[in-house]
Amino acid sequence: MKKIYYLFAFVALAFTACQKEPALHSVLPLAPGSTYQTLAFTLQQSDYQLLSTGYPKTSFTFDNDADAKTYIPQILNSKYPNLANGSTAAVTYTKSALYFSGVVDSAYLVTTAGTDSSATNSYYALTAADYLLLPGNKYTDFSVAQLIQWLPYKFPSVPNNTLKVVSWTIYPTGSLPAPPLSFLYSNGVWKQIYQVTPAEYTALGIGKYDEFTTAVLPTSQTLGALVSSDVTVMDTVKTGDIVYVSYNYYVSSKLDYQKVTPLYYDGNHFVAPIATTTGNTLNFIKTNGTWGFVQPLPVITVTITAKDPIADPIVEKSGFGTTTQVSDLTSYGDFDASWTTANLDGAFIAVLTAEVTTPQQGYDYNVVYPKYSGGDVNTTLVFIWDGTKWVAQQ
Repeated sequence: MKKIYYLFAFVALAFTACQKEPALHSVLPLAPGSTYQTLAFTLQQSDYQLLSTGYPKTSFTFDNDADAKTYIPQILNSKYPNLANGSTAAVTYTKSALYFSGVVDSAYLVTTAGTDSSATNSYYALTAADYLLLPGNKYTDFSVAQLIQWLPYKFPSVPNNTLKVVSWTIYPTGSLPAPPLSFLYSNGVWKQIYQVTPAEYTALGIGKYDEFTTAVLPTSQTLGALVSSDVTVMDTVKTGDIVYVSYNYYVSSKLDYQKVTPLYYDGNHFVAPIATTTGNTLNFIKTNGTWGFVQPLPVITVTITAKDPIADPIVEKSGFGTTTQVSDLTSYGDFDASWTTANLDGAFIAVLTAEVTTPQQGYDYNVVYPKYSGGDVNTTLVFIWDGTKWVAQQ
């Protein structure tokens, strides 16, 4: 006989893996502007661009689940503003394996004297007027901390992963290392990053011009050895940290770059990070007119057994399935492969309507039935109760 199990555990797989975008099988049409839907989709670049602010707008990825829970509701509110309360969405997004991977190439014009602040020129030397951009400052020198505070005033709107190599009068005088120093704008924050020093170029035998070339390439092993020998880094580095290394790379008189390479600390060595991303799925629901994060929905499982004395007569009288299919069901107690999804949906909605007298909104109803494929195989279809009717999710 048919058994109904109420599983009040939150099962993510049932919510995310069995739903399609959008829900297609509604018994009754809903009024425009109040459509109830259960969605499952992967964010595309155009979806990230619906954000008004925030690093995912341009990076097309999230650094962590917490950021995804913050930003994805904003995307849903913009993309699906008219769906009815109770609508749900299982959203798959790109999660960065690292905050920043790859190499930023930006022209570093060593001979340019600080008047060009364009995105194509990573080098900048402060003028006397620049120091006054920092509120409350009256002096023409900065500590490193003050320089970091100053950068957003000078460069208020720059793309993610913008590099600036800055020359200025440092305070206190004699601080090491001496400017120019490298600063990277990443995920909404300016930060000082590691810069290869003239002494380090000299130690590598390329100190004449203080630059890497095609003859001496800046490999992760070479850069990692430099960083590992710096006690100021090794005193604070932790396993899993990323250290960004800025260095000059000369190709020709027209191609002179300042580059940034991230290095991953594995607990023993600095190595090249694997530039991978992973897909992750979170669930969201619309309540009180706005989208928000929600734990996976609870699942209620309805099992139809072979020659079910309750479910089979309901299916036979539902009007779904051909005469032959219904006859086979009566004789063998299973559903052969010729049943269409639409007919199965209709037949099982008839079973749910008759047998689930108090359906719960906000639950997944998994109908498990015997499907014949050289033998009976338990197969699952998913349904929800939207408050007025049953809706198939396949």
